[in-house]
Amino acid sequence: MCVTISVMVTSTVEDYLKAIRRLQQPTGTATVGEIARELAVTPGTVTTMMRHLSGQGLIDYEPRKGLRLLPSGEKAALRVVRRHRLIELFLVEVLGFDWSEVHEEAEQLEHVVSDRLLERMDAMLGRPTHDPHGDPIPNGDGVLAHSNGRPLADVDAGAFRIVRVSDADSALLEWLNEKGLIIGRMFEIVRKDHIAGILELEILAKTQVQLGLKAAESVFVESAE
Repeated sequence: MCVTISVMVTSTVEDYLKAIRRLQQPTGTATVGEIARELAVTPGTVTTMMRHLSGQGLIDYEPRKGLRLLPSGEKAALRVVRRHRLIELFLVEVLGFDWSEVHEEAEQLEHVVSDRLLERMDAMLGRPTHDPHGDPIPNGDGVLAHSNGRPLADVDAGAFRIVRVSDADSALLEWLNEKGLIIGRMFEIVRKDHIAGILELEILAKTQVQLGLKAAESVFVESAE
């Protein structure tokens, strides 16, 4: 038991568990190759770590097959997700960072913030349910609210509200912020050009903005009607 706890709190293991959780979401499993690409390491390095995590009861892993988090691994991954998202919100709400600046900072801080400090941050922020990008924050028991919204690239004409934006691309976040396409913003799709790969949106004061369909895959919306 002591060995398991020691492994779970290392930053490397936390990065692996978080990556597995993210990668397994569409299909329920992840692969060694996907994890290697995600973390920019060799497949051999991933295989060694998978055997280690499997021995700790954190993942279900068989060589040359898909792998998935076990309940203990899921719980550990959600603890990291909770720290990351609370830190992002704290940096924006308290320290005045832009939402495009906080992902990398949180990647570093999520491994060193103590549970005591995190609890103070959570209380100070009013027990928030979502981070600056609209992603749900797991509560202290590891319960994660359902993540709403459909990719903007998948919807057609109509009025919509932005509910979530991927934080993976800081340049895109800067551009969206500049154009006023922030969480909660309502807009209408004026035109969708599949051949050109462009969406034309109408937002505040009849302002029109063009957004590439590839970038629109990172913006999640719900109907405003």
